[in-house]
Amino acid sequence: MQHNTVLITGASSGLGRALAQTLARPGRTLWLGGRNTARLEETAQHCISRGAAVHLNICDVTDTAAMTQWVHGTGGVDMVLACAGITGGTRRPTGMDSAASEPQAQIRRIFATDLTGVLNTVLPALELMQGQPRAADGMRGRICAISSVAGLVSFPGTPSYSAAKAAVDRFMVATGGNAKKAGILLSSVVCGFLDTPMVARNTFPMPGLTDVNSACRRILRGLARNERRITFPLWLAAGSRLMDLLPITLAEAYYNNQPAGAPGSMPEPDLS
Repeated sequence: MQHNTVLITGASSGLGRALAQTLARPGRTLWLGGRNTARLEETAQHCISRGAAVHLNICDVTDTAAMTQWVHGTGGVDMVLACAGITGGTRRPTGMDSAASEPQAQIRRIFATDLTGVLNTVLPALELMQGQPRAADGMRGRICAISSVAGLVSFPGTPSYSAAKAAVDRFMVATGGNAKKAGILLSSVVCGFLDTPMVARNTFPMPGLTDVNSACRRILRGLARNERRITFPLWLAAGSRLMDLLPITLAEAYYNNQPAGAPGSMPEPDLS
């Protein structure tokens, strides 16, 4: 698998940062994007210390024009990893006759970051790779977007996050069949809880919690094998698919009695 040049969004924290550090080595060029300047520079210094050439871009993935300019400005990449994302859950009812809900600002920001932000990364990358020559393995490039096991279910605790991640997975897999004929692999990572700052303040048990280093190895192994959907833990994904086959009222009765589905169990995301 050729990956001498790699572009990563969300590289200032969590999985994006871990992937950048894992991939850093002499002879490799990393294009790293993120919103937090200080944390992104920390990631860069670690990667440089391991011998990689690093180019930074302080950006918001929701900015379509800026993302297109950045991706095309690389001049060509072997691999793109769309890792930027946020999550958030429902809030407690505000009155006796009200229900748990998500604030509109949170709903719009999650969709803008987790779905539109992925499209703003993937679409210009597809355009760029179409003009690249095929490598020895017949591929022009690989594009990977982070979905979630949450996208396999209609989870009332995280409605917008589940919906955005479902859309990411379906888009990557559905588009990937035609893209592969052009020598471009589109992969969706359907993962469970990852031990990152994004979930560090959750107040409920997280079954199947996976450390980011193990996640990085699984993702890169899946890309090397040209997997269209990279799924882990398998048991959690299988259980989620089975839950989605149940009648809605039965599934909701189960979910609403889980700590993860309780309103206010997740910290409020940064919407700035």
